[in-house]
Amino acid sequence: MRTAIAQYYPAESVLHRRDPRVKFVAVAAIAVALFTRDAFAALAVYGVAALVALIVSHVPLRWYWRGLRPVLWLIGLTFVAQLFFVPGPALARLGPLKVSSRGLELATYLSLRLIVLVLVGSLLTLTTSPISLTDAIAWLGRPLRRLRLPTEEIALMMTIALRFIPTLLVEAETITRAQRARGAVFDRGGPLRRARALLPLLVPLFVVSFRRADELALAMEARCYRPGAPRTRMHPLQARPSDWALLALVAAVIVLAWLV
Repeated sequence: MRTAIAQYYPAESVLHRRDPRVKFVAVAAIAVALFTRDAFAALAVYGVAALVALIVSHVPLRWYWRGLRPVLWLIGLTFVAQLFFVPGPALARLGPLKVSSRGLELATYLSLRLIVLVLVGSLLTLTTSPISLTDAIAWLGRPLRRLRLPTEEIALMMTIALRFIPTLLVEAETITRAQRARGAVFDRGGPLRRARALLPLLVPLFVVSFRRADELALAMEARCYRPGAPRTRMHPLQARPSDWALLALVAAVIVLAWLV
């Protein structure tokens, strides 16, 4: 299973060169703004902005599709749930279920909003290296140090978790193929039988996960990593006028979405 979840795609683009803190704040602002107004016109503004950003990023569109594909089941479930269970005048009937005009409208809107949200999130991870993303989260979490929260360690754990998602998916696919070659069947029978059939997959996946975690810990110790110790950075974060221009552009998109 090829996926682009939490993966970085190296390229030379305007978005790749932007400060990771600015990109993180911009994506967070759009993600919040997506849920503050329920209107197709506002969603169209965010969708067009996301499409322009996809093109500017110089990341192949198939990479965004790989990031979207794993959540298609959630989008489909959201669509079906809203389509059949929102009350209103019936447009069509399917046995005891009915499709209302309000349900169709809401199902379409929520599904499209999820798609835009996933694409905007993929923009951040595909155009920002894990190290830069860690530095950005740690810098933005500095005010929490007054509460004695280990923001550096939290940022590192978040980045490592995101980094290992595609790795574990590849490992799961490899184990699944190996088990099927030995005669294992994962897609037959009832729910209980399918759950039992997953045991030969989950046990080796846990073993591989712990092994990779141990290797990562040894690698960090070999590089003299110490939690809480002062650290210097090879590439200090520095916002440029073009980064502030990106924030201003994002603010303009949010304002435009509110006005339409």
